Formats: sequence, structure tokens, C-alpha cells
Amino acid sequence: MSIRAVKSVTEAQPTLEGAGVHLHRGFGFGKTSEFDPFLLFDDFRNERPADYLKGFPWHPHRGIETITYVLAGTVDHGDSLGNQGSLGAGDIQWMTAGSGILHQEMPKGDATGRMHGFQLWSNLPQSLKMTNPRYQDVKSTDIPTIVEDDGTAIRVVCGEFGGQRGPVEGVATDPNYFDVSVPPGKRKRLKVDVTRHAFAYVFAGSGVFRDASKPQAVLTDMTGEMDEAPVLTNVGNRSLVLFDRGDEIVVQAGDEGIRFLLVSGRPLEEPVAWYGPIVMNTQDELQTAIKELRAGTFIKHAR
Repeated sequence: MSIRAVKSVTEAQPTLEGAGVHLHRGFGFGKTSEFDPFLLFDDFRNERPADYLKGFPWHPHRGIETITYVLAGTVDHGDSLGNQGSLGAGDIQWMTAGSGILHQEMPKGDATGRMHGFQLWSNLPQSLKMTNPRYQDVKSTDIPTIVEDDGTAIRVVCGEFGGQRGPVEGVATDPNYFDVSVPPGKRKRLKVDVTRHAFAYVFAGSGVFRDASKPQAVLTDMTGEMDEAPVLTNVGNRSLVLFDRGDEIVVQAGDEGIRFLLVSGRPLEEPVAWYGPIVMNTQDELQTAIKELRAGTFIKHAR
């Protein structure tokens, strides 16, 4: 087994989106090749209703899949397919925009005014850019949770862990999306397929990710050989950890435990032409999408 080195640790940055929603962006709208097939990750956590109630009014998507995971509050949604619904605490929505869709997402807080959720954008391969749009709405009760002997809990949103499969199926990039909680002081090893790009996003507690070992200039008593010591990377709230290659990660929880999303996917390694919520492979395809949006011919599916 080889431990995945920590390639970088960054803090999610505050930004405004939609009609004025205050959120923190882990990555997106820049160089995202290291996260391929993922394009963007947002943490929309807030306790001031004025900072999120204006929401994300009607807007288009094409060429991607969006994954919304709600932890607190609700998100009401509607779209050009005629779908309407509401996501509550623990629920997931996986939307395949495909050839094009118009939708809106309007967050509402819980009884205390708190709103918390995440949105991840996953790219579609060129062969599926113009596929028919679809939704997978998943209730919290349908997401399996594995509780291991040391108390670690893993919610399996998508992919497979410990013989349990998440309820979201048929996603083009075959991602794994886990919500991991490690109890205080516990060390946990989690396997990640070596062919995947992987990142973790810490949103509660703190801890340490163990990096690959490197030689330290410390001599043993008898042999004079150099000892090997692990490199430890401290992480806390809103830390985004990008991993290098390897087939497992090792995390040590702090005194309050640690909770994080662990996301991995097979890179597409395709060119990206990007304009806001429209992601194609070439500039010509992108310009066609923008022209169709302006001309009112963007939507290809039947309602």
C-alpha cells in the first residue's frame, strides 16, 4: 500500500454567487486540471438568512453534472423539465445537465436560520455532453452509513465502500463521494483507487493527514542509519486537501474529531472550454451554446 502524498492544502475562499449568496469556494473557474473530472466545489454555509435567501434564480447548465448535498436547512428547486421539489438535511440531488437545462435553487434556513450544503460540479465526457438531462433526488434515509469498530462513520453518497453502494448511479465519471466522520484521537486509513484524482474537504473538527514518509536526519543508536518519519499536514475547518497519487489516505483526528468529504473520480483528460455554467470541449461548441441561449433554442429536451 502507498500513502497518497498531500499535494496542496488551501482554504476555501469567500465569494458571491447567484443573486448574492455568500459562500466559500474550494476550487473552480481557474486551473482545475488537478481535480479532473471535477470543475468546481462550493461550501454554502451561513447563519444569516439575508446572506443566502436571494438564492440562485433561473440559470442554464450544459455539459456537466451538479451534485448538491444539504446538511442543514432546505433547498427548493425547479427546472425546465417541469420538476419541482425540496432538498432537506442529509438529502442529495445529482443533476445531469447534458444538452442543456434551466433551473433554480432557492435555499432556506432551518428553525435557527442556519443553512449548510455543498455543490460539486463534475464534467461530462465529450461523448455525453449532449445527452438528455436527468435528475436523481435521493433522500437522506436512502444513503447508507457504515459505522466501523473504531466509531468512524462513512456515508456512501456515490460509489462503493465496505461492500455498500451509494444510491446515486450511472454517473459518467464513476465518482466516489463519501462523508467521513472520524472520532477524536482515532487514526483512519481509507483506500482510494490509484487511477483517480482525489481531494478531501474538511468542514468540522480538525486533524492531520499523513503524507508519504521522507528521510529525517536522525541517527539510530546502534547502526547510524537514517530514520524514516512521516510528514504530517494539519487541517481544520474549510481546508481543501488535494492528494497526489497512491492507493490510500491516512488521517488522524484531533481532540474534537474530524469530518470531511472524500471525493475521487477518474480523470477525463479532455480539453475544457468553459463559460460560467456551460462547459464544452471546444470554443466553437461553447460559442454555439451561447448563441442558442440568446436565441431561445438552448433547451433540446421535450418537457
